[in-house]
Amino acid sequence: MLDVMVIAPHPDDAELGMAGGILKLKAAGLRVGVLDLTSGEPTPHGTLEIRAAETQAATAVLGLDWRANLGLPNRSLEPTLAARHALAGVIRQQRPRWLFAPYWIDAHPDHVAATELIEAARFWAKLTKSDLPGEPHHPARIYHYFCIHLKQAIVPAFVLDISAEWEQKIAAIRCYQSQFVAGRPIEPPTILDRLRDEAAYWGSQIGVRYGEPYASREPLGLKDLGSLV
Repeated sequence: MLDVMVIAPHPDDAELGMAGGILKLKAAGLRVGVLDLTSGEPTPHGTLEIRAAETQAATAVLGLDWRANLGLPNRSLEPTLAARHALAGVIRQQRPRWLFAPYWIDAHPDHVAATELIEAARFWAKLTKSDLPGEPHHPARIYHYFCIHLKQAIVPAFVLDISAEWEQKIAAIRCYQSQFVAGRPIEPPTILDRLRDEAAYWGSQIGVRYGEPYASREPLGLKDLGSLV
């Protein structure tokens, strides 16, 4: 069973959006897993075999306790009843306390559909008298990471200090050579340069070197103020 399940539309989204958060959660002793909803293929420089190998390498860098793929269709992901049933079943079997989903506004239809699907499956996972596998379970919290395809000035619910985790985060992202290196411009600013600059911007908002933003539709609860930056 997991403490935290990060659900991603495609392999690499969890790394882009919250690899720093994953590393912090792992360092705190929590069991963390990633569920990719699709294979992410086809892409211009990828294949199913390449993406699987890249995902395995990134999983090792992050030290995840569990990773799986739901096998839903890339580019045409939809929050269907069948997909909801499949995802709710995984949630009941893994029983995470927290879910992380993509931010709910995006230009990429797969990302928007993923978040709608995740929120519906979270609700379904608690149902009794159903044909879902496992026992009813309702994750206590759902947070949203940012891996978006829109240029937006969004105010997040909180920004996590990932200064100590930055190098390991970028190492996990670099595992996806087919997505972030192959066929990309080699002159700066590269996409990796832009990711660093974005992390530096969010870090500057809280007075640290690098940060990761997160959103929440639900109120955040604090036991004390000791962890505030």
